[in-house]
Amino acid sequence: MDNTTYIALSRIDVLTRALDVTANNLANANTDGYKATRQLFSEYLVHQNDVHTPAGEKDEAYTQDKATYQDHLQGALRQTGNPTDFAINGEGYFTVRTTQGIRLTRNGQFHRRLDGTVVDGSGNPILDNNGRHLVLQQQDDVLSVASDGTISTENGMVGTIGLVTVDNLQTLVPEGNYLLRPTARTHAVARPEIRQGMLESSNVNPVSETTKLVEIQRDYDLTFQLLQTESTRNMNAIDKITAEPMS
Repeated sequence: MDNTTYIALSRIDVLTRALDVTANNLANANTDGYKATRQLFSEYLVHQNDVHTPAGEKDEAYTQDKATYQDHLQGALRQTGNPTDFAINGEGYFTVRTTQGIRLTRNGQFHRRLDGTVVDGSGNPILDNNGRHLVLQQQDDVLSVASDGTISTENGMVGTIGLVTVDNLQTLVPEGNYLLRPTARTHAVARPEIRQGMLESSNVNPVSETTKLVEIQRDYDLTFQLLQTESTRNMNAIDKITAEPMS
């Protein structure tokens, strides 16, 4: 296998990963609170030490898939009218308690269980600013949430929704489609801003991601054709070398 094949294979490996990342973004274009995943790749050069290397071919450029990261740009806020739907405008994350521990999320689609506990779509209770479950009483009918997260009903104040963040957002580890596992110390948001009756949409741009998907597929096809051409060239060369000389 020659260097041209190795270079093409490195490109195909990166494109395969890019295809998976872009397809997952498209699949979650309508998932509330979803943050798009981006791919970070680069070219690295391999210096050729052979003194007989032709001029201009001293270095070979390979493509390397270095990492993926989350784009934490805020998605558009949309009106729902549901009193237990909350959207964060600006920085911060809701805190929920899962069976695996504390997790963060921007998906504010909550509802009230029969026992009054406010939970997310997976049944994880949302926590207040003191780390306790938010629980409404059976007689609480009118729910009002102030921009700072203070929850009140016709019977008085219930509590305050806790919004937290971390210093480096890239330390948050995605779990599923909308949960994030903090790996660094969290701290309260200084100036929380919550909008009741609204949800934050995914920050995925379907048109942009679809265009990227087409570009990746085209690039993949061209690189694969190069591999096939190179393989045919090598086979022809081998046939000519091993062919018996004509008498």
